[in-house]
Amino acid sequence: MAAPAGKSIREGSAQKRSAILLAARALFLSDGFDRTSMDLVAAEAGVSKRTVYDYYGDKRTLLAAVVDHTVEALSTAVQRAIDENLVVVPDAAQLEHALVSFAESITVSAIGSSDYAALMRLLYTEATNLPETRSMAWNAEEPEDAVATRFAAFDRDGLLHAPDPRLAADHFVALTISPLTSSLGVVGAEVDEHRVIVEGVRAFLRAYRPF
Repeated sequence: MAAPAGKSIREGSAQKRSAILLAARALFLSDGFDRTSMDLVAAEAGVSKRTVYDYYGDKRTLLAAVVDHTVEALSTAVQRAIDENLVVVPDAAQLEHALVSFAESITVSAIGSSDYAALMRLLYTEATNLPETRSMAWNAEEPEDAVATRFAAFDRDGLLHAPDPRLAADHFVALTISPLTSSLGVVGAEVDEHRVIVEGVRAFLRAYRPF
């Protein structure tokens, strides 16, 4: 998102930038986009209002930065889960367990967090006033790309038949993670996360096991 015409955005100190992001995230989640002012963000972050504008330009850019930070955290969690569960898979018999552990790790460490759920609700709530927010959280493709890289390796090793690893990654997410994210913040929603993931992994493997 571009800064206002004729105004450049300062890189600034990492400490101040982090303080502004944390303050904005907390206020967006507690008060909503419309009720959060740059004055409030500045006060919460312990910086001047000018500093907030210099670093982020306007409130929409600040919201985008908060979302980007969340997506980066998700990408980090996905890569950690890959390293812990999908790097060493000795044979096809171990693949189901590895994929279930991988999906559950993401659910617990990132998607299952209350902040993540609240941010997703915020984006959907503000989609009418800020149409671009609906796609903000998913503009970065790094999480699925990282999964696709591992699926390509599994294809080479004969553990999966995945000639299009990125499509396979999208299918995996749709079967295991997406059903859980769709229930975030839904009042009365009771989801057996383990069952959803296990059945999703089994459906994925029925489609992608080698012939």
